[in-house]
Amino acid sequence: MDEAALREKIGEILSEAQRVPAVAEPGAAGPSQREHQPPSGLRREMAALEDSLDHLRLAIKYLVFDLEATKRENRLLRELLE
Repeated sequence: MDEAALREKIGEILSEAQRVPAVAEPGAAGPSQREHQPPSGLRREMAALEDSLDHLRLAIKYLVFDLEATKRENRLLRELLE
């Protein structure tokens, strides 16, 4: 996979991850909204999913940073060889 395709795929993944709405805090709902809240098991699963997505976002950002650092290092090493 070439660099342009990789950057495009990473951009798509990041944009998809950012489109996921945040889960509201359980205590932030008013009395009228409590009737419409999902069951607590579903709430826990949604919170766990949000945590997983946050971890995925962080991991992707780290991988992009590491990829860019590796490319810079490779470029410098190639210059030293020439």
